[in-house]
Amino acid sequence: MPSTPPGTTPGPASTVTPGFPKRPPGANAAVVLDDGTVFWGRGAGTEGVAVGEVCFNTSITGYQEILTDPSYAGQIITFTFPHIGNVGANGEDVETTTASVRGCIMRADITEPSNWRAAQHLDAWLKANNLVAVTGVDTRRLTRRIRDGGAPNGAIIHLPDDSHEIDLGALRFMAKTWPGLEGMDLAKEVTCAQTYTWDQTTWSLGQGYGRQSDPRLHVVAVDYGAKRNILRCLAAAGCRVTVVPATATAEQVLSHNPDGVFLSNGPGDPAATGEYAVPEIRKLAETGLPIFGICLGHQMLALALGGKTYKMQRGQRGANHPVKDLETGKVEITSQNHGFSVDRDSLPENVVETHRSLFDGTVEGIRSTDRPIFSVQYHPEASPGPQDSHYLFQRFIRMIEER
Repeated sequence: MPSTPPGTTPGPASTVTPGFPKRPPGANAAVVLDDGTVFWGRGAGTEGVAVGEVCFNTSITGYQEILTDPSYAGQIITFTFPHIGNVGANGEDVETTTASVRGCIMRADITEPSNWRAAQHLDAWLKANNLVAVTGVDTRRLTRRIRDGGAPNGAIIHLPDDSHEIDLGALRFMAKTWPGLEGMDLAKEVTCAQTYTWDQTTWSLGQGYGRQSDPRLHVVAVDYGAKRNILRCLAAAGCRVTVVPATATAEQVLSHNPDGVFLSNGPGDPAATGEYAVPEIRKLAETGLPIFGICLGHQMLALALGGKTYKMQRGQRGANHPVKDLETGKVEITSQNHGFSVDRDSLPENVVETHRSLFDGTVEGIRSTDRPIFSVQYHPEASPGPQDSHYLFQRFIRMIEER
C-alpha cells in the first residue's frame, strides 16, 4: 500500500477542503458519499481507499459470514449493530476463501474478542483479508440517509495517522464516477475457476463440520457466488454436490447426469449476468429436471421463466426479515442480502408467487406450475440468521425423489 493513497496529499491535518466539514482531531479515516456527505472516523483493517455501493446490514450476529458472503462484491457494508468484532474471528465462520466486499463501516471501535471460539482479533482478520474499515461513524445517521435516499456510491479511506491531508473532493469524485451495480456482472469475479465436488456438511457444537459419505442424490450447483453453507445444507440433505462455474452451459451441467440443479446466490445485476446465464437456465428448465434457486439464482430463474427484475432503492440485508409463505400462511424470519428484486407484475401465468416480504411486500419466492422448479429471494441456509427456512432444502429433495 503506498504511503500516500489516492485522495490524499501530505499536509497538515487541520486543512479544510472547501465545501466540506472540518476534520476533527485524531480522525485518520473518512466515509465520503457521492452527494458530498462526509463522515469522519478512525481507521481499522488495512490502510487505503475503497469505492463501492454503500449499504447497511441489520444483523446483530454473524459479521464474519457477512463479510465473506460473495453477494457483497462491489459493496461497502454499514453495520447497524454497534458492537462489531466482540467475538473475534475464526477459520470456520467464513463463506468463501476470499472476501469480495469492498470494505465496512462501524459505530464503535473494535474491542478485544470475548468468545471461546475466537482465534483472531477482527482487526487482524480485516488486515489479512485486505479490507478497509472505518469505525467511530454515526451509523444511525448514515443508515437513515440510505433508507431515505437509496444506497449511494461512496469512498472510504484509512490512513496510518492524521498527519496527511485527505482530499475529500477527490474521494467524492471517485464515488460519483464509480459506475454502480446496475448493469454490472460480478458473478464472473466471484465464481469458481473450475468444477469441483463438495461433501462437507453443516457445523455442530463439539464436532465441527461433518462429511457426507453416503449420498442418495446428485445435485449440480451453478456457482454465481455460492456461500459455503448452502453447499453444506445440500450435502447434509443427502446430496453429492458438483459445483460448476457461472459460465457453465446447460450441456456441461447435464454431462454430470444430475438428479437436480441448484442455482446459487451471487452479486451484481441479474439482467447483466443473465445475458449468458439465462439462456442456459432456460435449456435446463426444458429438461424437466428439478431446479432450486436462491437470491441471484432466484432472480435469474425468474428471468428465464419470462419475468423481469429491477434495482431496489435500498435493498434488504439482515437476519430478521419476516416473510410469509402464501401457500401455507406461515411466517418465517429470514436472512437476506439483495439489492435487486423480481417484478411481480411481469410473472407469466405458469409462474406463481409463493413467498412475500412483510417488510415491503416484494416477491420472496416463486414456483412453476407445470415444472418442478422453485426459488426464494432470501437465504434459507441461515449463515448468519435464523433456521426457519431450512425446510426448503428438504422440499427440493422431495421434489427430486418424486420425479
